[in-house]
Amino acid sequence: RAGGTVMTPAQTKALCDVAHRYGVPVHLDGARIFNAAVALGVDVKDLVRDVDSVTFCLSKGLSAPLGSVLVGSAEFIERARKVRQMVGGGMRQAGVIAAPGIVALQTMVDRLAEDHANARRLAEGLVGVEGLRVDLETVQTNMVRVEIDLPGVTSEAFARRLEEEGVHVLCPDASSIRLVTHRHIGPREVDAALEIFRRVARACAREAVAT
Repeated sequence: RAGGTVMTPAQTKALCDVAHRYGVPVHLDGARIFNAAVALGVDVKDLVRDVDSVTFCLSKGLSAPLGSVLVGSAEFIERARKVRQMVGGGMRQAGVIAAPGIVALQTMVDRLAEDHANARRLAEGLVGVEGLRVDLETVQTNMVRVEIDLPGVTSEAFARRLEEEGVHVLCPDASSIRLVTHRHIGPREVDAALEIFRRVARACAREAVAT
């Protein structure tokens, strides 16, 4: 869970070189591989050139309703199909999933930069909120990790307060929350969320002083 930070093609190649030297195949969990490619300004092919197989998600970032894709050699995919059949993973009439996936790949990749810009807008706004800490260097794609630095306030407690105000976040651990921007979040929604963060942080700070 890198929190939205990206690996360069050179870093991936270095890792693969070591693994391949010892005969170990490398699989890339590329759930948000297109976000990484857009952030680095490279073709997604450059990020997967040295790995043996890769999966990527059609719904995260690309906005398809569901679906993921597994990519590898013909032999690897044939084995994967057999394993899928053995564990009951087959589907019928799957074109209803494939169709929006094709649309996502054709129309949604280029707009990912908007999500990244909105994440940056959100992160920069949170920097000035007392009791919250954000490392802007880690905001490279559409994710923002926020450390909760309020006395006696856990990330779960802070998240509950946010949810009451309509902001949904993930709690990776007891002291931080993770925010993700997507196609339905624009500058207006970011600014509204920032106001809620300020309000909740102030309320938590006042309650801490009172106790």
